Amino acid sequence: MALRRVPSHGYAACWYMGMETNRNAALYQGEFANRQDAGRRLAKALSRYQDQQPIVLALPRGGVPVGFEIARALAAPLDVLLVRKLRAPGYPELGIGAVVDGADPQRILNESIIESLQVSADYIEQEVREQLQIIEERKRRYRGGRPPLALAGRTVILTDDGIATGGTVRAGLKALALAGAGRTVLAVPVAPDETMRALAGAADDVVCLLSLANFHAVGFFYADFAQTTDDEVIELLQRQ
Repeated sequence: MALRRVPSHGYAACWYMGMETNRNAALYQGEFANRQDAGRRLAKALSRYQDQQPIVLALPRGGVPVGFEIARALAAPLDVLLVRKLRAPGYPELGIGAVVDGADPQRILNESIIESLQVSADYIEQEVREQLQIIEERKRRYRGGRPPLALAGRTVILTDDGIATGGTVRAGLKALALAGAGRTVLAVPVAPDETMRALAGAADDVVCLLSLANFHAVGFFYADFAQTTDDEVIELLQRQ
């Protein structure tokens, strides 16, 4: 299937695979053999960035095998971007925002949900502290003693193995902008069409190989969607 350019709001450019974004999702079941296959195919769509000496940031854990293939093809450094959801009180599956790792960790709050649930400032502060502690533990596990990559002024490609609602990705992109990234590129194998269009203005460029209105879970589009382990993440980061 060929890539085609789709107009989007804002200044972002979206690239989609296929002739129609609203075709039956069942036609694409198992479209990607595995995360490595998805990463290699994304790398081809991102080849125009190789001369810009980009940095590739992956959302762990599933985004790391995808990011590894992109980084290898573009001769780019690879790192993880650690984002944690801030849980609503009494509803841990509902996010009231997110906190993103960095020299100055960024919190992105969903004010409408916070207001509707009447979430207190004290609760938010406690939740931020708990999630930052988890981020610190994962930083030690994934990076060891390696410092994070400097992002200021660089072209940064943010990737994952797929997107559903896009909340984590949106938080990550906001944090990259605040970190001074020169250009932000969101690159994912598969996502709902509505989500990708909503995210288009959050990055300078958006690349999605398969975007469908009739969307299933991300794993539906992979023949092999076995869980990525922490050991695999560590091993791929060390190979960079």
